[in-house]
Amino acid sequence: MTGEPDAHFDPRLTFDTFVVGPANRLASAAARRAAESPGTSFNPLFLYAASGLGKSHILSAIANQSARVHPENEVAYRTLEGYLDELTQALEAGGQSAMRDRYTEMTVLLIDDVQFLAGQPQAQEMLLRTLDTLTGNGAQVVLASDRPPSEINDLDARLLSRFSGGLIVDMGTPDYETRVAILRRKAEERNSTLGEGVAEAMARFPFRNVRELQGALNRIVAIQDLENRDVTRDEIAALLGGDPAPSAPGAVGASTAGPAEPEVEAEPRWRIEVRAAARAAEGAGFEAQRIARLLEETDEPPNWSELLDRFRAGIGRMKEIRSEIDALGNPWPEAAETLLRDPDRIEEVEQLLASARERMRPFPGFGTGPTLADLGGEFPPLAINAAQHLIRDERPDYNPLFVHSPDRDRTRTFLEAVGRSYRVRDPESRVGITSVQDFSNDFIRAISGGVAGAWRERWWSVEVLLVYGIEELSTAERAQEEFFHLFEALKRRTARIILAADRAPATMEGVDERLRSRFEGGLVVDLTGSGAKNSRSAPAEGSGASVAAGGSDDDGPVWSKGDLATVGSATPESTAGSGGASSNGWFPSRDRVVWDWPRIEDRIATEEGLDGD
Repeated sequence: MTGEPDAHFDPRLTFDTFVVGPANRLASAAARRAAESPGTSFNPLFLYAASGLGKSHILSAIANQSARVHPENEVAYRTLEGYLDELTQALEAGGQSAMRDRYTEMTVLLIDDVQFLAGQPQAQEMLLRTLDTLTGNGAQVVLASDRPPSEINDLDARLLSRFSGGLIVDMGTPDYETRVAILRRKAEERNSTLGEGVAEAMARFPFRNVRELQGALNRIVAIQDLENRDVTRDEIAALLGGDPAPSAPGAVGASTAGPAEPEVEAEPRWRIEVRAAARAAEGAGFEAQRIARLLEETDEPPNWSELLDRFRAGIGRMKEIRSEIDALGNPWPEAAETLLRDPDRIEEVEQLLASARERMRPFPGFGTGPTLADLGGEFPPLAINAAQHLIRDERPDYNPLFVHSPDRDRTRTFLEAVGRSYRVRDPESRVGITSVQDFSNDFIRAISGGVAGAWRERWWSVEVLLVYGIEELSTAERAQEEFFHLFEALKRRTARIILAADRAPATMEGVDERLRSRFEGGLVVDLTGSGAKNSRSAPAEGSGASVAAGGSDDDGPVWSKGDLATVGSATPESTAGSGGASSNGWFPSRDRVVWDWPRIEDRIATEEGLDGD
């Protein structure tokens, strides 16, 4: 643990000595996670409560637990006042950067009394830099205040944003049962024993915080020690200087000494039911702070029954949603863990469920039909071979493969055969097939349903993307932008991409030039025809080759720039007829080669060039 600890630090203040109740259960759980797994969940963690409700205890508990679980971690515990003193001294000594560097090396930074940031712009700026560096490094920051961030005057908007980006937790006043537990725990720590009913009688007094409760206990323990006797429950009212609340929960029942002792008013039904509902919810792992706050009311809330019914219905719905999300595979476990515990956030949970349904929605199957191996004689061998290489190779050379034909049914048949072939290799694979029109309509549906993010994640997870009707991108501006980002995401993952259109990319109008260049950067194949003479090796990725794989059997294939490099290095003299065999493989005759250069000057034949030829 680094530096000299503040005066508030106490090694005796641990999670074991912290009494957990409905009002501080979330704060305790979040703090323990921050200590044991710093920087992984709630960062920064912001705790706020009125004075005397345990904020400093929790900060000390984090420091102690972190030192116990991760002794190698660097932990700093400071009040804001101590932090400001160090800042002032550093500024006077010209060592501001050294102070910043020292704090940014921490694994866990704990700062108490953050409310004193009000009116301290320089301290806010320094804390902002420290927060950004620490959270960026994966370190844990925990802050405590007597009010929420939104109520700290003149707080920098950037700091408010950082606080809100973590977890902000309110620690409320302990209820009756928690007060009893605190009294018994504190008495044990003092090696003192309370008589029967004493803790219960003391807990009936409306103490505003734990410090007042502990002060009352100190009085009772002192009397027992100094007078060498046990204090009885009948003395509590006189010793504490007043009467407990007449309808306080957990009131002590009638004394067995005789009927002369007045009966204590029974606890009202509304309070019993509210407490039971809150405890049941907490026992099932749900937050119940909102409904438990009803117990702080002195008079019966007029709508308590309606609020209780709504709370129970919310808990039931949360359980249903948790089961469905778990069945879907829970794509976002950390977000679900936070939301699915809080019935007050039921609308957010419903949205989470809708997004999970969208994210895990399976892609449709392909039904029965031909695979690539079944298409021989119906499609150009070049297209079939290129597609087989694409789905077989770990890092395919021809990606994307762009096929085109005026016959849409023909292009779709080819894509479906690709999908079936890949599914034969990997039945559990995610293969997505769609048309541009369906892609656009589905995107509009996702936006309308508020699940666009999950929709993108779903498409970005495919291993093979098959899209036909690419020419329709020219009329779908928003879908074209989405498709571009999808294309880029899949390329980074080396996912397979096969696209189909009614024409070659070069002849498309209205298609973003970024997309067109990426289509042409792979392999473009015409699906017209099926002649066996078209069988050959495909050009390398990035050659921009456009292969006319069709034509009649008499004409043979037409080759374009980039093709010769992969066919072989034979010279025209070593070939015969429309094509011949060389020592390096098949080579087309020069009258079947078309050179299409983008620069006009390269098309001009000079006299020197003609002479050289």
